[in-house]
Amino acid sequence: MDHAALVEALSKPSFYDHEVDEVRFIQTHISSVFLTGSLVYKLKKPVNFGFLDFSTVELREQNCRAEVALNRRLAPSVYIDAVPITLDGGRVALNGTGEVVDWVVVMRELDEDLLGTSVLARGELSEAHMDALVDVLVPFYAAAATGGTIDVFGTVESVRFNTEENFSQTEAYVGKLLSKDRFEHIREWTNGFFESNAALFERRIAEGRIRESHGDLHLRNIFFEAVPVIFDCIEFNERFRCGDVAVDLAFLAMDLDFNGRQDLAGYFIDRYVEASGDAELIEILDFYKCYRAYVRGKIACFTSTDPALDDTAKRAQRNLARRYFGLAYEYAGGSRRPSLVVLYGLMGTGKTSVARHLREKFGWHILSTDAVRKQISGVGENTRVYVPYNQGLYSPEMNARTYDEVCSRAENLLRGGFPVVVDGAFKRQSEREPVIQAARRTGARLLFVETTCGGDEQRQRLEGRQRHDTRSDGRVELMEQQRVDFEPANPGAECYFHTIDTSGPKAETQAKVEALLRAESVLGS
Repeated sequence: MDHAALVEALSKPSFYDHEVDEVRFIQTHISSVFLTGSLVYKLKKPVNFGFLDFSTVELREQNCRAEVALNRRLAPSVYIDAVPITLDGGRVALNGTGEVVDWVVVMRELDEDLLGTSVLARGELSEAHMDALVDVLVPFYAAAATGGTIDVFGTVESVRFNTEENFSQTEAYVGKLLSKDRFEHIREWTNGFFESNAALFERRIAEGRIRESHGDLHLRNIFFEAVPVIFDCIEFNERFRCGDVAVDLAFLAMDLDFNGRQDLAGYFIDRYVEASGDAELIEILDFYKCYRAYVRGKIACFTSTDPALDDTAKRAQRNLARRYFGLAYEYAGGSRRPSLVVLYGLMGTGKTSVARHLREKFGWHILSTDAVRKQISGVGENTRVYVPYNQGLYSPEMNARTYDEVCSRAENLLRGGFPVVVDGAFKRQSEREPVIQAARRTGARLLFVETTCGGDEQRQRLEGRQRHDTRSDGRVELMEQQRVDFEPANPGAECYFHTIDTSGPKAETQAKVEALLRAESVLGS
């Protein structure tokens, strides 16, 4: 029986032998999860990623049983049992008498308001929560299995196997979700750390820091009840679960960093070091933070190709991957800044022509406000729209939506290390400010280049465009209205703003733009 049919069955309240008013369905890259109000049922997907193999019913049974046993260490009141799904006379049931077609993990459903990500979103996550976690984790690691075959997972050879696997499995995404420069930097930095810190890895083993840990310690796997409940540990791969306790702790610290709570990340680590006496943890923390961020980026890559997700969800996962890879680059000491050029100005002044040149010659990513505007409004990108100035598709409200989306897409690309050129009017200072802030958040080299030309030249271009270019909505009768609304460079940010006269031949304009970008160190040598 295929997974889709089982998902359909478990999505119906009538499937269950207890009262269920509604079933909420959630899926990850490896599981389909059904929340019934009192109990949660987790169905593993029949996937094989190499590091994880749920491809047969027998393997799914084995991993369901392991999940329950291992998670009872930190969440004994949550994990109830591993239960078979049976098929008898065409009827699918839980723990029935027919053929066993799959297995589920059954758990107690917890209050989602107490989930770490929910507490964070409400702005309530505090040092007290970190203290409570430390109180749980210090004795957990002290009691966790160690020595013997577990110690092997802390060796340079074992950890290098994991990192090399990550790099191998993400090579297909280089140039798409992670720039080649950043990929090579992270890999070289990682391998350099192994070479320079072999003695550190050996000391961690000798001091008993290698344990059978949790393996997936982040805010979405923590419920802040009176005593924190930490659930959903790694059951499917021993080498991901076992290792230096720093691997677990770095994951939560990285997750806090990723969510803008560097203050709590630092506090959490300081409290753990104080309570455990593991002062040397600090020396290896950034290495494992980089590793954890990269793994999250890898998982987002895999999820972005899941056929069960719609295009919007896939795009969100691609953006998430870029953000995680960007964080990994920072932990690896990366300092090369991506470039963001905004080609702005009045309609018909050559913005799009210059943007296409940067894409075709240098491989930059183009974000066109015209294209994005039509994408988010459901209008075909090649459809011309005739509306009065500042109305309909070009109303202030639609402008705000468009520029917000462009800015978000630009930031995600920049976090992946990609150079970005944005093509749009950006006539108002308020439309430019979010771009400036995004550049500052990502450390991007920013340049606003206003394209200009004489009024007669602009008119001729717009008239020609109306005859031949079916995609642009710029029209002669709108150009003077736009000119009146056009605002000067943003106060306090004038250093980012430059002007290029595009009146001459295209090749001359392109050469001037390239010279400006090189002079401002946004193009390279």
